Amino acid sequence: MKKQNLYKFMFAVSALLVLAFVIRFGVDIYKYDVYMGSAPLYAYALLRAVEFVVPSIIIFIIGMILKKKYGGK
Repeated sequence: MKKQNLYKFMFAVSALLVLAFVIRFGVDIYKYDVYMGSAPLYAYALLRAVEFVVPSIIIFIIGMILKKKYGGK
């Protein structure tokens, strides 16, 4: 892969991680039962955010740095 296209790959991976967060949290909402759940729903949201959104932000920032470094349009 060319260095000029590496930042585009990073942006795509970042977007896929955000999409995975939305899908996985949607499944958590669907499966969540108020009476049987031992943790509140926001705990699941926080867990999924740490799992998917934080790495997505890090990869996005790396992509922005690569875009500046290799002179993307």
